[in-house]
Amino acid sequence: MSGGGPLLLGVRHHGPGSARAVRAALTAAEPGTVLIEGPPEADPLIPLAADGTMRPPVALLAHAVDEPGRSAFWPLAEFSPEWVALRWALEHGVPARFIDLPAAHTLVWGRDTNFTDGADGAGGAGGAGGAGGADGTDGTDGTDGTDGDGDGDGNGSPVPDEAARVRVDPLAVLADAAGYDDPERWWEDAVEHRGGTRDPLAPFAALDEAMTALRETYGDGGHPRDLVREAHMRIQVRAAVREFGDSVAVVCGAWHVPALRERTTLAADRALVRGLPRVRTDMTWVPWTHRRLSRAGGYGAGIESPGWYGHLFAAPDRPVERWLTEVAGLLRAEDRLVSSADVIEAVRLAETLAVLRGRPLPGLTETLDAARAVLCEGSDVPLALVRDRLVVGDVLGRVPASAPAVPLRRDLDREQRRLRLKPEPSAREVELDLRKETDAGRGRLLHRLRLLGVDWGRPVDGRGSTGTFRETWRLRWEPELEVRVAEAGIWGTTVLAAATARAEADALSARGLAEVAALAERCLLAGLPEALPVVTRMLVDRAALDTDVGHLAQALPALVRSLRYGDVRGTDTAALAEVAGGLAERVFIGLPPACAALDAEAAAELRRHVDAVHGAVALLGEGTGPPLSGRGGLRRRWYGVLRVLSSRDTCAGIVRGRAVRLLLDEGELDEGEAARLMGLVLSPGTPPADAAAWIEGFLGGGSGGGLLLVHDERLRGLVDAWLTTVPDSAFEDVLPLLRRTFAAYEAGVRRTLGELVRRGPGARGSAVHPGAGAPGFGDGFDSGRADAVLPVLGLLLGTAEADEAGAGDGEGHGPSPHDGRKADERSPEDMGEALT
Repeated sequence: MSGGGPLLLGVRHHGPGSARAVRAALTAAEPGTVLIEGPPEADPLIPLAADGTMRPPVALLAHAVDEPGRSAFWPLAEFSPEWVALRWALEHGVPARFIDLPAAHTLVWGRDTNFTDGADGAGGAGGAGGAGGADGTDGTDGTDGTDGDGDGDGNGSPVPDEAARVRVDPLAVLADAAGYDDPERWWEDAVEHRGGTRDPLAPFAALDEAMTALRETYGDGGHPRDLVREAHMRIQVRAAVREFGDSVAVVCGAWHVPALRERTTLAADRALVRGLPRVRTDMTWVPWTHRRLSRAGGYGAGIESPGWYGHLFAAPDRPVERWLTEVAGLLRAEDRLVSSADVIEAVRLAETLAVLRGRPLPGLTETLDAARAVLCEGSDVPLALVRDRLVVGDVLGRVPASAPAVPLRRDLDREQRRLRLKPEPSAREVELDLRKETDAGRGRLLHRLRLLGVDWGRPVDGRGSTGTFRETWRLRWEPELEVRVAEAGIWGTTVLAAATARAEADALSARGLAEVAALAERCLLAGLPEALPVVTRMLVDRAALDTDVGHLAQALPALVRSLRYGDVRGTDTAALAEVAGGLAERVFIGLPPACAALDAEAAAELRRHVDAVHGAVALLGEGTGPPLSGRGGLRRRWYGVLRVLSSRDTCAGIVRGRAVRLLLDEGELDEGEAARLMGLVLSPGTPPADAAAWIEGFLGGGSGGGLLLVHDERLRGLVDAWLTTVPDSAFEDVLPLLRRTFAAYEAGVRRTLGELVRRGPGARGSAVHPGAGAPGFGDGFDSGRADAVLPVLGLLLGTAEADEAGAGDGEGHGPSPHDGRKADERSPEDMGEALT
């Protein structure tokens, strides 16, 4: 290197062209040290970049020791110039250092002063990537209002509009000057598609000249934090020059190069950085993903196409041909017919489009246009898959086990390996059978992590089953979860200990009875036997003090579900069973008085509580969980409460109607009595609004009320007759309730009801009620015709024994259960045997 000072290599963060240029420049210059824009606290972590198990994309994570949620990321991909500089220094035995403003200042600055850091502030786990985001040369930060480094101008300083625009996206100005309307396309043509030059420093000289002109024209934007950052970097560069002479290479955002070359005094720079607020900080490497590098992933300084950029950096030659071959492989994996000839035609089309558009080589736009036209047959649907899987991608990085981590993270790693539950960036569903030891352990781990706020998995509805031994989870590991794990480290050093401590603390701070009951359920799901006594004690205390029937009814279902978990999870739930029984008794006593003098909204809420309690009592009566004295009597007492609700005129109509319907469904009320109660309610003496509310409770709520009307002509006739007598003045008030009730029915049910009403009372000529008046149907049941179906039904069920086989097989088989007797002559046992 010459005596002209340190070598300043201005780059575009996450730019594969810049990365290749950095490698060539360092190889040619052979500096004695490499200085990189980044937090100095990460210097001890630099040797880990040479570990064989380290695989980008990764990120440096800094978090406040006393407040782990205050954090920031510095992402690096394989095609990031900073990563290339790190690897070059390690491979050549050259010292490497980070020279940006320390994270100790970055994390606290956005919270304790008027300046913000990134889209979400320095403390935001999601947006703190701005601290190490792309500088002005990234050209991708304009949409979220951050400056070139992802650091928002939130201090309200009077920055001119034009200067602010340029600071956000200098590439847009350069592209506009070159006659381009798309900065990404200009960057590809100017940098990515240009071959190597004889002078490896020429690209940096060009960028340096461009950024100098921009800063001279528009100024530095007047952003105080950038001035401080650049002052700190100048201090570090001076220190390196004193140690290594001019054999110093600096890799930083191109926007900062003119400022680092500026002649300033050491005293002036130290005055800028003196007295900055700071916080005690820890730093480590964490895995990152291509999706989080993309702008769509929420990273403010991201790029639109990390997968494409990774391909450009890794492809040794023929990048378009290799890319379209990958596209073809992806489409074939999705069962689309793509031939080799299609790939050849797509390559030719991409090259032709590049010529027509005046580009040196096909870029991402041309390759996608060619893929849409040829490989996707003009459809944007498969092309969206290509954009998602290849243009962005789900590549997940990996960090070595020796990287610093909180003890909780290390325990989580051990649990993931033990349970063979690998973190993956793409969403996938996992079905667990809790009767198996490994699956039960996986379920407990996921529930414990959810208690700690680490939502790696979210429960989803699986295949139809009401059993408690099966769980379905949707898993997706996001880089931000690393911050959540660090935050959860304050609760303990293992997942079990931390989840137990968090559950106990949540029980003490819970505001309502239902919240504590839900916490008890979560403790059982997570397998936290040590936390359960604390939660149960708080549950008993809250239940004793809470007199609101709604709160009691809201808490009961969670408790009853918890009792069911005891069987498959081997948890002692006797204490919860006692609490559940006591809650049920209190609900029974307090529910009838609570149903009086309610407005429409409160009545609808109480109706939902009645449904929840009914389901809970049904589960309590099934004998699930530990013994509970008087469970059969508990159910009988509940039916008594429903009878009281169904007959009280002071009770809200929607609750009375629901009580009648529940009794009818349970066989505690015959159809005649239900029709009588409906007739009383729909009599002229009842206000139309009350009658409509009763009908909503009886027939609404997705409980099969439509089919009940279809099959019971008496109930249908009562509703029809009542509707015809509602006065015009009241009909407009009744109509919304009726529409809400009938809108919940399936389209086929509504259509059948309309047909039956159109035919009028007594009409039976339908598929539902075949009878007289309908062609092809007799007056009664034809047992002879029914007999003709049974042999075929037996064959379908695999239970039929043909008479010929029984008589001639020589095995002495007796007659089959359906031999020769008509349907009405067979016993129920015979029919059951035939069907099972």
